[in-house]
Amino acid sequence: MASPAQSPGPVTVWWARPLDPDTHPRLVALLDDRERTRMAAFRRPEDRHRYLAAHALARLVLAAHLDADPAAIAMDRTCRCGEQHGKPTLAASPESPGFSLTHSGELVGVALGPGAVGLDVEQHRGIEVDGMSDHVLSPAERSAYTLDQQSFLVTWTRKEALLKVTGDGLSSPMTGITLGPPDTDAVVRDWAGGPDGPVWVRDLASPLDDHPAAVAGLGPSAPDVRTEDGDAVLSG
Repeated sequence: MASPAQSPGPVTVWWARPLDPDTHPRLVALLDDRERTRMAAFRRPEDRHRYLAAHALARLVLAAHLDADPAAIAMDRTCRCGEQHGKPTLAASPESPGFSLTHSGELVGVALGPGAVGLDVEQHRGIEVDGMSDHVLSPAERSAYTLDQQSFLVTWTRKEALLKVTGDGLSSPMTGITLGPPDTDAVVRDWAGGPDGPVWVRDLASPLDDHPAAVAGLGPSAPDVRTEDGDAVLSG
């Protein structure tokens, strides 16, 4: 797989809580038609709340960075299949910043960096670790590690963040990535079919203890990662 341009950093991450579209029409108005249609299609209210907060936050963060109207920012979601359901990117110049959205449970996040970046958060929940391991852990990891729910979610967030860097998401198998032990600093030991160059990944302390998170990008080492208040951005 060809490697996109490296991201030298720094990376900034904004964290926020989900918001009800019915009580936040100003934020709903920032979304484009495709985003509003997608949000309305969710059957569960909590999914709509997370979607609104994450996508409105991304638009506001990008607008501040680009000195642009958040509602006028054009998003490209072209998947490898040609349909518009892939990772959102800016439909702009190659100099546009990289960004990544994530949401789970009671938290949404947006990461912004000068190059490709991936962000993931996962809420602690009942997970059948043994049943999921075959879909998440590489053969080398399955033979080396016995994971509880906490360490399994740490591994999951690290891998999901890495896959978001390339834009592949879960269309590329997590089992192709081999990481170091989850109780040590994150290290990518092998990535079958991954980027040609080096990649980095690091754990993040999210605002909620039961929501482990990770951020990833391209390059030999992790840059500075700054954390900001996304709730303040959404309410501004």
